[in-house]
This record gives sequence, structure tokens and C-alpha cells, in this order.
Amino acid sequence: MEISAAGRLEVRITAADVGKRVSVRRLSEDEDTAEKFTDTVGVLTSWDSGVVTITRKGGDAVRIPESALVAGKVVPAAPARRRGPAATYQELAQVSARGWQPVESERLGEWELRAAAGFTRRANSVLPLGDPGLPLDAALTAVRRWYGDRGLPAYVQTATGAEGTQELLCAELERRGWPREVTAELWVGALAPVADRADPAGVVLSRAADDAWLARYQRKGVSEVALKVLGSGPSVWFATVPGEGAEPAAIGRCVVDGRWAGFGAVEVDPALRRRGLASLVMAALASRALAEGASAAWLQVEADNAGARALYSGMGFAAHHAYHHYREPAPADGIGDVGDIGRDGGIGRDGGIGRDGSS
Repeated sequence: MEISAAGRLEVRITAADVGKRVSVRRLSEDEDTAEKFTDTVGVLTSWDSGVVTITRKGGDAVRIPESALVAGKVVPAAPARRRGPAATYQELAQVSARGWQPVESERLGEWELRAAAGFTRRANSVLPLGDPGLPLDAALTAVRRWYGDRGLPAYVQTATGAEGTQELLCAELERRGWPREVTAELWVGALAPVADRADPAGVVLSRAADDAWLARYQRKGVSEVALKVLGSGPSVWFATVPGEGAEPAAIGRCVVDGRWAGFGAVEVDPALRRRGLASLVMAALASRALAEGASAAWLQVEADNAGARALYSGMGFAAHHAYHHYREPAPADGIGDVGDIGRDGGIGRDGGIGRDGSS
């Protein structure tokens, strides 16, 4: 915290610092704790009517009465990463988008509107990587019209917690009543240690999701549109560990894109969990990606998935940024029930049981 020459704490931020990353100290609101102060670090997203709003890394907004501030300063845009490959948010957003492509898309300035008949939020949401070329309200009206014409609810995918992420857009969506439905994280790590975790013998790799792979995939009755999304990407591989019955013991998917390998849809027979099958699948896919020249890995995991987070941390992965899906607040009648867009997951709960390979 900033301390004056007289030894007093000082608030050295103003409303002009909206959009910058700040660290503030305020008087604690909890009378039952011995702590007199509470510290908050995040992006200053508004300073209105005597209330300061700071959006933290995970996307939650903290509102602080201006009168409660005792210290504050602007801090570097993002903390230095202590492990894992260096990458910008822009790079990872583009790589992950290429690894899970819609069947239809359209540009709105620097925003990309994506649709895939409702198969996962990520393939049916706006990716806003810049200026839409219109005032925000006009842009959101155009977005809702575009998705409404396709019988879909409008979603906007945003990110928080890294340099260049969209805390200000998140705050504006929330002011307009767009509810946040899902928060997940994108994690990165070195690829070689993943390949070294298990002997990939016994894992069958294929360029297509065959009937056996789809039999284990948690989304049953996959449509032609879903198959197109699953097969999209620069270099896509599907892994299968044969089981004793008709369904495989485990499956997984990987997209190789330059230096990056993206993992998803890792699913294990519930009766065979905790036996290292998720690591086996990922090792086989990582070995294939290394052979194609990749050196870094990324994956997605939901914020409340403690089992998967522990697994990936043990593999050397660490969170790079959080991302969120905001849904339009008042869809037209008959458009966009909650069931229209499936709940999305990264690689999965309990060390490898995924939902659909996308968030």
C-alpha cells in the first residue's frame, strides 16, 4: 500500500483509473474478525455515486463504499507467471477458438458471432476480441437479433484475470442485466511432462470420433453438427482405451495447433475411475502432439471442479485466466430455454469425467 511521507496510508487512485488493475485496502465489514482491514486486487471497473467496483481475477465484482477506502494504488496489469508457458490472453483465446469451431460464424467488427445449432455454449456465443464497431447497446442488439434469427439465446463469452481480458465488458453486461451462467478457467502447462506420466501402450488414436468413442462420450445421440464441431481444428486426434464391453474404458480428444496442444472430452467409465486412465489418455495424446511439434498444452476446467484441478496441478498445469458466459437477460418468447445450450465442461470431474469438452 502507498504510504505518505508522514507515514499515513493514502488512496492514490481516482475515477480516471477505471480500466486499470489496482490494489486497495478498506475497513473490514466483519465485526467478528480481528482483522481491521480487507485487501482487494483486481481491475477497477467503475467508480460511481460513491461506490468503487473492482472485478477480481475469477470474475466476481467487489463493491466498496468510497468512504471505506483507506489505501489504494495502481499495480502492474498482470502478475508474472511463475510456471507454465508464457502466453497472452489473445493468443490463447484464438487457439482455443480454432480448436472448437462453430458451423456458422459472422464478424461484427472485431467480435465473432458463432453458432452450431446449440451444441455447447462456446460454439454458440460471441467471442469479443476487440471493438464491435458499434456502440455497445447497438452491438448487443445486433447480437441478439443474429442469435434470435437462429432460434438460439444470445451468449457472450468473456474473460478475466490476465492482461488484455474483458473485465470492463463483464461489468457493462452485468449493468445491463445479462446473467453469468458459467465460469471456468483455462489452464496451461508444459506438454512433455504430460507425455511422461504413463506408457501410452493400449491407447488407440484416430483422426475421427468413431462409434466406440461416441459410445463413451457423455453426450448421447450426437448430431451431424456436433460431429463437425468435434472434428474441427488444425490437427484433431481422438484417443480410446478399449474396455471389456461395447463401450471404451476411457476416451479423450486433442487439437494440435502450432506450439499448442489442447485437451478435452477426457471421460472414464465410472466403474474404472481412480486407476490412472485419464492420465493414460492424456499421455498418449501428448506424445502424438509432441511428434507434431507442439511443446505447450492447454485445457479447460470448471471453477468448482476440485478433483480435476488437483489432477491438472499435479501434471504441472496452472490457471492462466477465467472465462465466463453471459446470457441475454430477456429472450424472445420460445427462444432459448436453459436446455438449448448444454452445460459445458473442460476435461472433467474426478480426474477425467468430462461433460462435453467445451466451456
